[in-house]
Amino acid sequence: MNEILVINKDVNYTSRDVVNVLNKYFKTKKIGHTGTLDPIATGVLVVCIGRYTKLVNLITSFDKEYIAEIKLGIKTDTLDITGNVLETKEYNLNEEIIKETLKSFIGVQLQTPPIYSAIKVNGKKLYEYARNNESVEIPKREIEIKRIELLEFKNDIIKFKCEVSKGTYIRSLIESICKKMGTVGTMNSLVRTRQGKFKIEDSYTLKDIEDNKYKFVNVEDILDYEVINLEENMYKKVVNGSKIKLKSNNDKVLLKYNGELIAIYEKNDDLFKPLVMLKNNYL
Repeated sequence: MNEILVINKDVNYTSRDVVNVLNKYFKTKKIGHTGTLDPIATGVLVVCIGRYTKLVNLITSFDKEYIAEIKLGIKTDTLDITGNVLETKEYNLNEEIIKETLKSFIGVQLQTPPIYSAIKVNGKKLYEYARNNESVEIPKREIEIKRIELLEFKNDIIKFKCEVSKGTYIRSLIESICKKMGTVGTMNSLVRTRQGKFKIEDSYTLKDIEDNKYKFVNVEDILDYEVINLEENMYKKVVNGSKIKLKSNNDKVLLKYNGELIAIYEKNDDLFKPLVMLKNNYL
């Protein structure tokens, strides 16, 4: 079984919880997800099954779109509403100030991930340092905010939509936004609405899966690369991981043989080389 499924994760589930449920349902341990969602977050969680777990790193690199809510006036240790309140602060904001502030975050920048995250520093997850009350220097990471817009400002809640690069933490973004506006705030809710071409309207809840109301994703539609059907002699080279010559002007191509997806190749000078091997002589 080699498939891709788009899950609409419910609140209070970890991404690992979702994988565990699917392991039991599909009776396989070979399932991986393509980007952690915090328990408080909902929305698109792409899962890969069987050989398609080899696509996890590629799909993880896709841009993501979120709708987030900021609760103004409080700062928590986890940077979301589930945490302990560390600070309260008054604010005096209007839509114009908020829009200008959001706009200022568009572009490439360095971001400090939250201490309550699964990123490893010196072989240890950051949240383990936090839970043990240990200090640690958190390395900054380069991220990009590609698009951000205000959706609503009502009472103490700011609702916005953003499109961001891999590795962007919305909790950290919210902390920075509030700091720039001269106040504090914490993430009240988060919905991942899209990852690459995987959209929330094409996703399924775990209840849908249990009720057998779901469809797998057509990989060719999602990856949007040129499809090349191989002759037998070329197929033998590909399953050995060899570089090959192809008549294509594209940077990446999907290679198929007898209707089966074999590999994704990428341009390397005048040849194409393996990017993701979905089938080889050792499988």
